[in-house]
Amino acid sequence: MASLGELERAVMDLLWAGQEAATANTLRDRLARSSATQGGPGHEGKELAVTTVLTVLSRLEKKGLVERERGTRPHRYQAVSSRADHTAELMHEVLGSAPDREAVLARFIGSVSEGEAATLRKLLGHL
Repeated sequence: MASLGELERAVMDLLWAGQEAATANTLRDRLARSSATQGGPGHEGKELAVTTVLTVLSRLEKKGLVERERGTRPHRYQAVSSRADHTAELMHEVLGSAPDREAVLARFIGSVSEGEAATLRKLLGHL
């Protein structure tokens, strides 16, 4: 699974937070609002072009993270999976590349908070 650039991450954050598919124009407007209030991804006061958002969406589609509704104009985009699914996939990818999975898991488990440890125990009890 490919890593995400700053603008890709910002677009995915919006898609994950939304309840429905969004157009590139809608996403551009939301990015502009979040940039104005939070100093969002690398805009430095410049208006983000819709073509830039379309390029980002195209890249995310190639990475398998978004799907495009082609039956409508303008096209609407939505996340293929949830943020939790994406994060779990990243974790599996990292674990899969580790030469010593047990050591990685031990280090991870040793670094979680008490609350997270309780959640892990509860979840493991359901297996």
